[in-house]
Amino acid sequence: MPRPALADMISRYKNQKIEGVTEITVKFITLGCKTNIYESEAMAELFRRSGHEVVSGGGPADVCVINTCTVTGTGAGKSRQAIRRAKRQNPGAVIAVTGCFAQTEPEAVRGIGADIIIGNDGRSRIVELAEAALAGARSDLVDDIMKAREYEELPAAVAQSRVRANLKIEDGCSNFCAYCVIPYARGPVRSRPLGNITAEAETLAGAGYREVVLTGIHIGSYGKDLKSGMSMIDVIEALDNINGIERVRLGSIEPPIITDEFVDRASKLKNLCPHFHMSLQSGCGGTLRRMKRRYTPDEYYRAVGMLRDRIPDVSITTDLMVGFPGETDGEFEESYGFCEKVGFMRMHVFKYSVRKGTEAERLPNHVGERIKEERSRRMIALAERMRADFYKKYDGAVLPILLEKRQNGVYHGTTPNYMDAYVKAAAGLEGKTAEIVFSASGESEIINIGGRS
Repeated sequence: MPRPALADMISRYKNQKIEGVTEITVKFITLGCKTNIYESEAMAELFRRSGHEVVSGGGPADVCVINTCTVTGTGAGKSRQAIRRAKRQNPGAVIAVTGCFAQTEPEAVRGIGADIIIGNDGRSRIVELAEAALAGARSDLVDDIMKAREYEELPAAVAQSRVRANLKIEDGCSNFCAYCVIPYARGPVRSRPLGNITAEAETLAGAGYREVVLTGIHIGSYGKDLKSGMSMIDVIEALDNINGIERVRLGSIEPPIITDEFVDRASKLKNLCPHFHMSLQSGCGGTLRRMKRRYTPDEYYRAVGMLRDRIPDVSITTDLMVGFPGETDGEFEESYGFCEKVGFMRMHVFKYSVRKGTEAERLPNHVGERIKEERSRRMIALAERMRADFYKKYDGAVLPILLEKRQNGVYHGTTPNYMDAYVKAAAGLEGKTAEIVFSASGESEIINIGGRS
């Protein structure tokens, strides 16, 4: 329920007319993860349903929504910059700030000059708050997210790319890793009802999407709050039967989800992409303990082995942090060697940055920037070599791809295991499937359009 003061403002607004405004133009600026992208698209759909126009590009708008990130100190800094830039570039516009930075640092957001602040619960009310702000009713809707217990439903985001759609299945995380503020920004795990997930998937299929990507803050925790025994594999199995959806791709998961039962059930699904983005962060056991991650390198390696043993053509991708406080040269080398042993298809490498309010901020022996930069370069070089080695295994193979963006007559497409492919083809094939002779280092050749992906 609205706070009394906010309720009064909304009531006053509803008895007014916004002089000269019949249709609002709204611009979205989104930082951070796929979940933020999903939520921005869903909020944009709310504006469209209310008769307003969502615009893009550099022109001004009546309302500018900044969906913020705060997962790292860098993310928080970029959020601040985006708010200030939006104010400069949209003079006179209502500035609405939502997302993780708004949830964790509302005073800072208010100090920058936001007209509307919405945390990570209450986004379903953004249209009425924006309309009210245009009539002079500024608002702040940031409650204690740690008390949130219900998943907040937003409309299906049907205006995403017609190729691949994000599909949110849960919100929140209860892991409390030492470097991460996200549990305080997103609150505890709230799983979305399965019927609502499948209903949205059917809507997306009806809108022409062939692939959905399961997103959330910690999708491997799906079902833990439901006390029904349901888990993420139940969601995947339900989506495997949606007519029109030919690919179900998982967002980021962690090793504990990879059990014998999970792999056995997953290996029987026709639409589950053989691509698992399994977060590592470090290949050193000591570093993982300081990070308060809930697995060891050995457990991670066993999970990789289970997937490779049971799921053909599987690819493993990951996130890898360098320079966590206390990471010695020896620990870095241990992490480097572990990554080399796993042989990732793709590895997102990033340097640790201090996030205020986390346990890691208070740890001793922070690593210098020069050392972090050097370690980052070495890991990126390793990632590029592992990617090339993985691609070479498929050079000349006949593979299915989903055709995506076309530029200068060449489409970018992805295989089910998330390799990139590039092919020349006529316009108008976005979202179509094709069979190709895969080239590991150049343009692939289309041999058939259509069919399953």
